[in-house]
Amino acid sequence: MSSGNPAGEVRKGEELDVVAVDAVLKDHIHNLSGTPGVKQYSGGASNLTYALIYPDRDLVLRRPPFGTKPKSGHDMHREYRVMRALMPVFPAVPPTLYYTDDNSIIGSEFYVMDKVEGHLIRTRIPEEWDWDAARARELCENFFKKLVELHTVDFNTAGLSDFGKPKGYVDRQVSGWNRRFEKAWTEDIDKFEDVRRWLEDNKPKTETGASILHGDFRIDNCILNVGEPTRINAVLDWEISALGDPLMDLGNTLAYWIEASDSPLMRMMVRQPSTADGMMTRREVLDFYAARTGADVSNFQFYYVSGIWRLAVIVQQIYYRFYHGQTDNPKFKAYGRMADALGTLSRQKIAAGEL
Repeated sequence: MSSGNPAGEVRKGEELDVVAVDAVLKDHIHNLSGTPGVKQYSGGASNLTYALIYPDRDLVLRRPPFGTKPKSGHDMHREYRVMRALMPVFPAVPPTLYYTDDNSIIGSEFYVMDKVEGHLIRTRIPEEWDWDAARARELCENFFKKLVELHTVDFNTAGLSDFGKPKGYVDRQVSGWNRRFEKAWTEDIDKFEDVRRWLEDNKPKTETGASILHGDFRIDNCILNVGEPTRINAVLDWEISALGDPLMDLGNTLAYWIEASDSPLMRMMVRQPSTADGMMTRREVLDFYAARTGADVSNFQFYYVSGIWRLAVIVQQIYYRFYHGQTDNPKFKAYGRMADALGTLSRQKIAAGEL
């Protein structure tokens, strides 16, 4: 990974026992030699990601965060398994190499994968690329084509038929995220009882089939090709992947998709270059997706609000750890305000009745 995501020094309190890791990896990965240097990627706010820099090979290690974790969150084996299973049928994933649930090595489960070379960009398209709107549009279309490609993978062929229970997925998501918010609530945050009730009352009566869902599909979770950065080499961060209604995954994706014309409240939460000239609007994305999948997106407000609310809960879970002193990462200090803002945005989108 290159542009936009350089690995830096390991954060205090998140050190990695590289001697123990190195010994285990050399028992399981052929032709691994030398002593690795260790750096940490600053991107992301959930699982911790480290660069293991060997003399002739770069690896990436993922482990759960320190402190209290949701029971169903940060499942390293789930993330490892889905990437390993997808590689033959959806090759836009990093090659996985090793997984262990032996907590005695570093204090938690972890897995290791090969580093995928390419660009990882954040909120802006690098100026030095000198892109016009047509190039940005090409990246945008390739990004959503990749989501369509994922949603049309036959999960039975991929060996993932037991990866989840598609039936009742929407109902479990609504009740699950509402329950997680209750557990992660802190006294300085609104309870958003009206938002939670609206989601319970407005669930669709039928679900839109079943697909493999990424759960966190964003451009800043994609490694772009070095020679042609409108193309996607790999999709990262599969920790909350599942089997379920693909419109829920699209709703989660559009919850992150900020447009240039959006309100200041929304623009402060930009995570990817979706505001660049040439990028599709949310409405255009829906039409683009529907044209390629045949999905009925005429009543999409529920999925969109659900995606925003889910994001609010994820942010609040991270803030809960900071609030209770389980992590001292300074960037999490503002997450309470961010969770409150996302809850408020959910409320506003319900009132507006639109994307």
